[in-house]
Amino acid sequence: MRIQTFDTTLRDGSQGEAVSFSVDDKILIARKLDELGIDYIEGGWPGSNPKDREFFEQTRGLKLKHAKLTAFGSTRFARNTIEKDRNVRELIEAGTPVISIFGKSWDLHVSRALGITENENLNIIAETVRYLKDHGKEVVYDAEHFFDGYIHNRDFALRTLEAAKHAGADVLCLCDTNGGTLTDFLARIVADVRSKFDGIIGIHTHNDSDVAVANALAAIGNGASHVQGCLNGYGERCGNSNLASIIANLELKLGHPTIGSDKLQSLTSTCRFIAELANLPMRKDQPYVGQSAFAHKGGVHVSAVMKDSSTYEHISPELVGNRQRVLVSDLSGRSNVIWQLQEQGLAGRLSDQARRDLLERVKESEFQGYDLEAADGTFELFVREAINPGVHFFDVGDYHVAVKPGHATATVSISTDEGVHTESADGHGPMNALDVALRKCLAAHYPQLAEVRLTDYKVRVLDSKKGTAAKVRVLVEWSDHDKSWSTVGVSDDVIEASWNALVDALRLELMRLTEAEHAGADRAVEALK
Repeated sequence: MRIQTFDTTLRDGSQGEAVSFSVDDKILIARKLDELGIDYIEGGWPGSNPKDREFFEQTRGLKLKHAKLTAFGSTRFARNTIEKDRNVRELIEAGTPVISIFGKSWDLHVSRALGITENENLNIIAETVRYLKDHGKEVVYDAEHFFDGYIHNRDFALRTLEAAKHAGADVLCLCDTNGGTLTDFLARIVADVRSKFDGIIGIHTHNDSDVAVANALAAIGNGASHVQGCLNGYGERCGNSNLASIIANLELKLGHPTIGSDKLQSLTSTCRFIAELANLPMRKDQPYVGQSAFAHKGGVHVSAVMKDSSTYEHISPELVGNRQRVLVSDLSGRSNVIWQLQEQGLAGRLSDQARRDLLERVKESEFQGYDLEAADGTFELFVREAINPGVHFFDVGDYHVAVKPGHATATVSISTDEGVHTESADGHGPMNALDVALRKCLAAHYPQLAEVRLTDYKVRVLDSKKGTAAKVRVLVEWSDHDKSWSTVGVSDDVIEASWNALVDALRLELMRLTEAEHAGADRAVEALK
């Protein structure tokens, strides 16, 4: 059975703490969701704020290949006639082919929040749905707080669905708005609804009890064929059900088509694209699409995965556009190191003894506070230094930094085969001043280093009990416009830790450049033979 997918990242998802999309962001995400093959994209509530109103104005001419853009709103206000209700009017004016409206299913909300009778609430639901249908709209009726309403007054909750259904609603979507319904209860309630209503039953779950995805799957197992959620599980409080996990489970585990196997391979990149626009870190441990979803750290696990990935992976990561990763840390075994060497094309260049020495260096560095899981550049430097022992290109003599508010001056001395070089530089802070001074020392011999730039900088206190004397770990991300890498420095002096990460980044780039030049020369010699 094919399941309709309804994404509400741009509406319900944007209600999550720290989630904020501009109108341009929302348009970019809508296009991306359409490319992924989502059936319905809920763009916002045009009657609630200027941003959503502008979004629908700008998307009037938006050509989507597959998805139906959907406007969201409520049933008419109790004090208004349907023709004069501003919220309903703005839903029509949004110009979308589909409108999703919510109505009250819980008698508590009817009496307390609205202050009206049950029959008045039923009339409001029916009038609003009928009015939207008369205007040619496909209508998704969201039965707000349906499960709480069902538990407290089953008869009334079912009557609200009847009112929407008889008025022409295309989808009856059951909402666990508070996210408090556990899976067994929810499954039985959905089965009961399914036995009484034909047509499309939908499910909309929240994650307040940490079972939103399980609840959505249970609803589908009991007859729902329309599922709502947000990619990455964004949403108010604890979030909406994670539509990425739902889609992957339906496609790969339960045999229900949604976006199709080909587009499923874009699931990871789409989730990361949305996280980037939300300016939020992508949860590494997010199932299927997270960076850690197929990451292996323990040596026993890695050894098994290298022989047969199914030993510790429930699916092939490529099916969802993700990839297998092996982490290097103090828990590593020889298999972790071998895997990393193979990834970097360096596996055949280290002897068994060199590999053992490298593993010991990794474990000792982790003991000192290094984080080689995150610092892939530092690990690569360790490898290249093992391949080319004694090669440093330059050795640091000493460095000095003087800091004033908003300004820093650094002096750096290094030694190379051609002697000692000393340079001074001003910067916006200690790290910037040291960076500029070191590059000035190296510029004459290694002008290519000008391409290396800092893209991110993080500091982590390793032993907070020592207060300002605590050891810190500095993780710096770099880019040379071709690739990105991270280096790490550890010290009880944040400037020294930063300096070590900087020096390692430039040493690594010099090793790469030198090897590339030698490889190019070797190819040229071979061509002349």
